[in-house]
Amino acid sequence: MKKKFLTLLAFASLFSGIKADEGMWMLSHITPQSMKIMKDLGLDMSKKELYNTKGTSLKDAVVSFGGFCSGVIVSPDGLVFTNHHCGFGNIQALATPENDILKNGFVAKTQGEELPAQGLYVRILQRTDDVTGQVEKGLKKYYKAHATQLDTLGENAEEKARYDVIDSICLSIENDYAKKYPELICEVSPYYTGNAFYVNVYKQYDDIRLVFAPPQSLGKFGGETDNWMWPRQTCDFSVFRIYTDAENQPAEYSPSNRPMKAERYARISLDGYQKGDYCMTIGYPGRTNRYLSSYGIIERMENTNAARINVRGVKQEVWKKWMDSDPTIRLQYASKYASSSNYWKNSIGMNKALKELKVVEEKQKQEQLINTWIQKDKKRQAHFGNLLPELEKAYDGRKNNNHALCFLNESFIGNPDILRVALFYTRLQNASGEEAKETYKSRILQEYKDWNLEVDKETMTALIDNYAKQVDKQCLPAFYQTIEKEYGNNTRAYVDSMFNQTILTDTACVNLVLTQEQKDADMALSCLKDIMETGSKLSKDIQKYNLEINKGERRLCEAILDMEMDQPHYSDANSTMRLSYGFVNDYTGATGHQNYFTTMPSLLEKVAQSDKIDEYKVEPEIKALFEKGNFGPYKDTGSGEMQLCFLTNNDITGGNSGSPMFNGKGELIGLAFDGNWDAMSSDISFTQDLTRCIGVDIRYVLYIIDRWGGAERLLQETGVK
Repeated sequence: MKKKFLTLLAFASLFSGIKADEGMWMLSHITPQSMKIMKDLGLDMSKKELYNTKGTSLKDAVVSFGGFCSGVIVSPDGLVFTNHHCGFGNIQALATPENDILKNGFVAKTQGEELPAQGLYVRILQRTDDVTGQVEKGLKKYYKAHATQLDTLGENAEEKARYDVIDSICLSIENDYAKKYPELICEVSPYYTGNAFYVNVYKQYDDIRLVFAPPQSLGKFGGETDNWMWPRQTCDFSVFRIYTDAENQPAEYSPSNRPMKAERYARISLDGYQKGDYCMTIGYPGRTNRYLSSYGIIERMENTNAARINVRGVKQEVWKKWMDSDPTIRLQYASKYASSSNYWKNSIGMNKALKELKVVEEKQKQEQLINTWIQKDKKRQAHFGNLLPELEKAYDGRKNNNHALCFLNESFIGNPDILRVALFYTRLQNASGEEAKETYKSRILQEYKDWNLEVDKETMTALIDNYAKQVDKQCLPAFYQTIEKEYGNNTRAYVDSMFNQTILTDTACVNLVLTQEQKDADMALSCLKDIMETGSKLSKDIQKYNLEINKGERRLCEAILDMEMDQPHYSDANSTMRLSYGFVNDYTGATGHQNYFTTMPSLLEKVAQSDKIDEYKVEPEIKALFEKGNFGPYKDTGSGEMQLCFLTNNDITGGNSGSPMFNGKGELIGLAFDGNWDAMSSDISFTQDLTRCIGVDIRYVLYIIDRWGGAERLLQETGVK
């Protein structure tokens, strides 16, 4: 690792042309120059008030919610606000046909009524340390010790060795940290496409309980019709609480646990915001790929996104038909459908935006500049070699098999339900130790609650037929020959036989141990085996190209950082804590100029269309409540309106959902829940004029807690009343 990477962030903020609204910055490496930019925009906090390992800071109020979303602690007793769609799966798991809290909402009148959310955890970041030097030292030591073996590996020898050893080096560092912090979670993550490494140390809490959820009609108002769109009126929030043992330490669920005494929590502001006001989000954004090559972007569009669009469209069509016909099935498949459709629509929007904004063409121009820059210096020629031509060749080499692998994974890994149960059952059979076995037994039994066999039969039939249309014949798993030879190409007959014959449709299977002969005879397990063998073959065939691509993309990022040393560069998002700063702002997109906030009349206008658009329906009592117009302290004093959602130009991606939106004083003004359709390419290329973060106004959240939920105790707990 060259020294330049260790000081990269210090150089970044020296660039005078920094764009205030682009970037996902590490709180642990905020420089004085960055602080000045934020203060010029309206930040009224010191660096230590944002990030401090020797005392409390705003970072301590922000949580990683379940590892897939973000959230914020808003009270001394561990109350957590996040998005409704972040809590959706846990709310659904707690719902029953007799008490459908997903549809009707939930209010715990007392702490004793708060419901344990099984399997949910939150993490609070304790510190972030640079361990790049340790990783580099470990790699060099390994290369030296295995020099003889490396000579026999041929092309890309060091890259093969790096792939084999990098995880163990990181694990060794994690173990060293675990000895120092035995009660904490320590994880080493790569940054800058593997050119730098940091260890993040967390405190994890496993007793999390549901406190409040709005009715689904509000929490998902607009549904897929409005997803990724603006204007929005979605009251996308839910409320949970962290519980601890008597010493205020993390603990597994126990009735004797008590609400956490928070070291730091966010104050809530009822003052609202104006256009141009400073706003920052702090959260755990999942994945961006802004250093990705043009070849990688094309592959993303034609393989990953294309498979997601095609396959999820097929299965969602089946699910929706059944969900519309039966309320029990609607409840069973609500979370699955929501999870599937979110990034189905994202992929559609991303491909559209990437084409319209000519992102590939812009990347190609950048790559031409990089190639010219490399060729101007002999040292750079020696270090980077034929970087771009070799990267293009590697992507072309894995194109066809990668295409098939993307469709295979989308079609059969995780869905249909029968194959997910088969996967967990296989892992149960191979598990060593009672704890591991009990874990997989529990996972299998959970599946039965939300599994309708007739829906799954139709889903599997559709996916099997669809996969065969999308890939070359040599990429078909072996069970396709069974369908042809034994069932006369009647896929549904094959699926019916599978469901009639397999042991997996009965919960008793968790206690059955099968011989290998019995596993091979079970049609569901045999089908999964064929799929895994096909996936393994495809993966093996592209492994050589994967190594070349990983090396090429890492070197490309290094070249960009080196060539543009005088410009700001943040690392791609990787599910670790990041800060984004910007300001409240409207924008002009494909549909014209858009105001930066929405109001109650705009919601009621959509409700009036609910006879045509089912996702705009709300319960009559909610409509009556809104029409009454008694908004009290939650109404904006400036506009005189009940403001619902608002826009900022903060950087956002998946994982940012539930991120607190703070004003310059570090007070909570909203919860981020979405990006906008015009900028769906922002995970790959940030678009200054178009990218917007959509948040739910915290006053709308409090209004629902108060006037719909009557949860006076929560308002008092947060200090609002």
